[in-house]
Amino acid sequence: MAAATAAAAAALLSGGSGPIPSTTLQIQPFVSPLPFRRRGRTVHVSNASSSPSSPPTPEKEAVAEAVPLPTAESCVNLGLELFSKGRVRDALDQFENALELNPTPIEAQAALYNKACCHAYREESKKAAECLRTALRDYNLKFGTILNDPDLAPFRASPEFKELQEEALRGGEDIGSGFRRDLKLISEVQAPFRGVRRFFYVALTAAAGISTFFTIPRLILAVQGGDGAPDLLETAGNAAINIGGIVMLVALYFWENKKEEKQITQISRNETLSRLPVRLSTNRIIELVQLRDITRPVILAGSKASVTRAMQRAERYRTELLKRGVLLIPVIFGASQKDQTKPRGFGTRRAAASAPSVGGDFEKRTESIAAKSRLKAEVRFKADIVSPEQWESWIRDQQESEGVTPGEDVYIILRLDGRVRRSGIGMPNWNDILQELPRLEDLMSKLER
Repeated sequence: MAAATAAAAAALLSGGSGPIPSTTLQIQPFVSPLPFRRRGRTVHVSNASSSPSSPPTPEKEAVAEAVPLPTAESCVNLGLELFSKGRVRDALDQFENALELNPTPIEAQAALYNKACCHAYREESKKAAECLRTALRDYNLKFGTILNDPDLAPFRASPEFKELQEEALRGGEDIGSGFRRDLKLISEVQAPFRGVRRFFYVALTAAAGISTFFTIPRLILAVQGGDGAPDLLETAGNAAINIGGIVMLVALYFWENKKEEKQITQISRNETLSRLPVRLSTNRIIELVQLRDITRPVILAGSKASVTRAMQRAERYRTELLKRGVLLIPVIFGASQKDQTKPRGFGTRRAAASAPSVGGDFEKRTESIAAKSRLKAEVRFKADIVSPEQWESWIRDQQESEGVTPGEDVYIILRLDGRVRRSGIGMPNWNDILQELPRLEDLMSKLER
């Protein structure tokens, strides 16, 4: 039950009522592109002769009124149209124009976000990061949108994205606290009594502090001795208990905070994992989040020889592993250096007829029972990774968090709800996995969802 609640809460990171993805602000009909950049109204220049200029005719006024004035909204819409046609440089100009035309907060957010998509396509990661940082800080952009959008896939594989994500995890004035607030909400769902425990730690610390405040003068009197002085051993014992309690309660409070930070980091890492793309045997490209409640992905990462041997051994247990919903995902280290193909924004969308992309409608498809049934029929025993550099980056981060040397052979088993079940060094023992994982129709599998 708790896992299902956490998975539902994780949907908060998917955007919700937050920012507008790269298909937004289509409020008015398409506005034809202007041949120049301009602010304000059209300027009519009179003839340089000394004779008075003739009054404008109705025909000239009609022509002048027919020329639309540029607005931030029209520039954003035009930029989206150009971006969808592959004219990235022209689209970038339109988004920059929109930012110069006194945009509303929503228009500025859309212009900055789509400008970042253009920079990501052009592999200008630093410029993309600056645009996104401004949108996060000043215009309430949800970080979950950055995680979801396929147009930003090249950016998510860059060091600048990792730096931006770390800033968002910390929160603060430079980038805003929206992402951290959402992660804390999910953390509270997964650990609902942490806040109660911290409240009692603070309350008991305050009580022990007050008691110590009154005990110290009594201890001084006991040390000085004399008539009416309290018992020294008893007073010293009370003071020691109070001080020891304060130290213990403060340590517990900081321990809870440390656990929360670790949990928030893991939630963020799980969210990043859920957005990694794979290619099914039917050549369909999906994200791992779409496989929730359907399969248990088992990630085999390492050298080509190690992964190949593990895959061959798994073939002996294929039938039983399939009954447990196992989907093998091999990740060979170094493959990203050989693979020159990258998901490049709208290029994936234009090829959607042959290979559906991980577009913005994935949430609707995963919520549909019929769509899940079709997807389940496409899932076989193995799926290939898409964008190897993103997969390797995530696995190396996971290795560092677990104290494993980056680049070492590892395996990672996911739960049906998409969270990490367990991981280990080397390749898995398939007999142990068959003993550990229940079949999909068993009660334990239903609870895991």
